Amino acid sequence: ENDCRYGLLDLEFESDDGRPTSKLVFITWNPDTAPIRSKMLYSGSKEAIKSALVGVGIQINATDASELDLETSILPVVKKFA
Repeated sequence: ENDCRYGLLDLEFESDDGRPTSKLVFITWNPDTAPIRSKMLYSGSKEAIKSALVGVGIQINATDASELDLETSILPVVKKFA
């Protein structure tokens, strides 16, 4: 909860026009409460990890737990790219 993390989400959903679709979403969790050293390490290596993950089309940077809510935060962002 108070340490940085990376996550990869294979999200299957229905687009606004009713088509079933899926997107790979790369999520970085970098909370304000994380140690400075950890935040620097994760921020510095984020692009290298992202480039190694083929097919990732969407990146979400979360610093607060509310930004990780699927229905209110992640899905609306993903649907913009559907």
